[in-house]
Formats: sequence, structure tokens, C-alpha cells
Amino acid sequence: MSTLAPVTRGSGSARRRLRAETVGIDWVLIAVGVSIALFGVLAVWAATKQSDLYLTKQAGYVVLGLGAMAAVSLVDPSRLARYPWFLLGGLCASVLVVRLVGTVVNGARRSINLGIFQLQPSELGKVVVIVMVAAVAIERATELGTWRYTLTLCGVAGVPAFAVFLQPDLGTSLVYFAILASILLVVCVPWSHLATLGSIVASLAALLFVILPAFGLRVLPAHQYARLLSFLSSSDDSSRYGYQVKQGVIAIGHGGATGTGLDNASQTFGFVPEQQTDFIFAALSEVFGFVGAAPLILAFGLLMWRGVRTITQASTRLDLLIASGIVGMFAFQVLINIGMNMKIMPITGIPLPFVSYGGSQTLVNFTALGLLIGIGRRSAMVRR
Repeated sequence: MSTLAPVTRGSGSARRRLRAETVGIDWVLIAVGVSIALFGVLAVWAATKQSDLYLTKQAGYVVLGLGAMAAVSLVDPSRLARYPWFLLGGLCASVLVVRLVGTVVNGARRSINLGIFQLQPSELGKVVVIVMVAAVAIERATELGTWRYTLTLCGVAGVPAFAVFLQPDLGTSLVYFAILASILLVVCVPWSHLATLGSIVASLAALLFVILPAFGLRVLPAHQYARLLSFLSSSDDSSRYGYQVKQGVIAIGHGGATGTGLDNASQTFGFVPEQQTDFIFAALSEVFGFVGAAPLILAFGLLMWRGVRTITQASTRLDLLIASGIVGMFAFQVLINIGMNMKIMPITGIPLPFVSYGGSQTLVNFTALGLLIGIGRRSAMVRR
């Protein structure tokens, strides 16, 4: 029996170390994120006519994402936050590199072909913008309440957003501003500043999409205008993008309560555009019906709730702002993507987190999830 004693003590010590390393991990958050991603793999497979290639690729992206999530959860973002201006320069430089040598897809130069997948620095920039804005907000905290403070944060997010906008990638640039808005709200920027900024944004939108086009001047390519304004068109709109949105709405209605199944998903396989990316929600709604779409929406709600819970328990100001930016990013993307599939939001090319096909966006979503998990874990250790 004496020969077994060291093994027993070692096993007990290993278990204690394991418990110490896993204390505070939000297993519910992990389970929800992974469940949505696995359902996304199934949805991509269904939306691509049971393509083994898409299935294998998306499953591989999820596996890589899980590795990124685990690694990032162990990293303290305060180390990166020490160099916000370096991060800003790096992000803008990466966007410039894409501008010079990137691959053109659907008329836009947004990615670099790595063979395994198309790397989109602008997607990775979402996490970078979160850390940058949060870091500068902490660094300039003594100026809170002044216009200098508010405009500095706007500049930190606005410069890369403008660079991404020129690719052109309006959707991702809007996500950058959604991240900015989330952090501005949490740091309690004066409401007068928010109202003024909102008025400026509304005025710029009117200038870009109404006034200038009326005089024949277009800042965006013609197809971008058509995509953005198609959700305002009548049901009999015969334009390309009005037609596409209409088909997405028909697909959702065709799915009914229980879905059509793969064999009868005529809209998804015949009319719905970009059914594995932008219009994945319409595709899965037709194939799986309400019984498939409703639990997905509830799962996103649960994801947001756990994210907000992490915000309220954050142990540092930096963690609080980073968690706020992540939750704002997820919420904005879910709202816009599902909304544009239902023709209540403009088409901006924003993917549905964890569900839409794509390597860069899958890795970014899991990286953001890893940051949330790490924030929750550190806050639990502090409370101990």
C-alpha cells in the first residue's frame, strides 16, 4: 500500500491544480458559443447542398477557433493595452497591405489568400479596435467629460473604420462604430456628446445616401447603394438586390413551423443569394423552420446575457470596457444580419456570428469569446 501513496498524493495535487486553473470559467458561455458554432456547421452544410468541402472547412475553422479561444482566455489583455497606438498603426498597415496585394472577391479587395482560407485583417481588426478603444479610454480617463476625450476615442475607432470603408467594406466599418458606441456608453460620456455625434452621423448618412446621389455624385459603388436601400423598396421591386432580399423573406416564410427539409428547400437552392454567408439565417429558416431558427435566437440571447453578466463582474476597468465592446459587437452583428434577412435592416454584408461560413470571422468570434472567458475567470479569482 505504501507504494501507492505517492500516486494518490500526486493525483490529488493534480486535481487541485486543475480546479485552481478552471475556477471562474463560465462553462455556460462556452457551451452556448460552441453549440451555436456547431449548429452553424450544420447550417452551412445544409445551405451548400450538403457539400462535404464546405462542411470540412467550416468544421476546421471551428476547431481552430476553439484553440484560439482556449489560448486567448489565458492572456491578460492589459499587456496588449499598453501599446494602443502600435495596435492602431498595425491595423491600418494591414488594411493598406490588403489594398495593395489583396484578393478581389465580389468586387472588393478585403482579404489575403493564405491557401487554407481568405484572411481578412479587417475582421481581426474588430478585436483590435475593442482593445484599442478600451485602452485609450483608460489612458485618458482624467479627460472624461471633455470633447477632447470623446473625439480621441472616436478617432481611434474612426481611422481604421474609414480605411476599411474604402476597401469597400461598409459592414465591418459599421461594426467598428458599434464597438465604439458600446464603450462610449459604458464610460458615461456626456449625453450631449452622444446626441451631437448621433446628429452628425445622421447628417452624413443623409448626405452620402440621399443628397449626393440626387446630384449624381456617389461615394460608394452603385451596387453598395442598391444593397443598402433595397430593404426600403416595395415588395415588387425588380432590381437585383430588391429581388434578393425578397427571396430571403420568402425563404423564411416557406420554412414555416418545422421547415421544408433539404429536399424541398427550393428558395435556398434556387433563389436566395449568398446562402452560406450573408443570408444563412434565411437558408436555415427554410430548411429547419421555426423550430430551428427560434432556438438559435434564444441561444444568442443567452450568449448576450452571459456577456452582460461578465461585464457586471469585471474586476478591472479595462476588462469592463473590453467585455462591453465584445457584447456590443456580437449584439450589433446578430441584429443587423437577422434584420437584413427579414428585410427590416439594410444589407451590409455583416455575417451572423458563429453561424455564417468563413475562416476569419469564425476565428475572431472565438477570440472574442476567449477574452470574455478570461475576464470572467480573472474576476472570479479576485473575488476569492
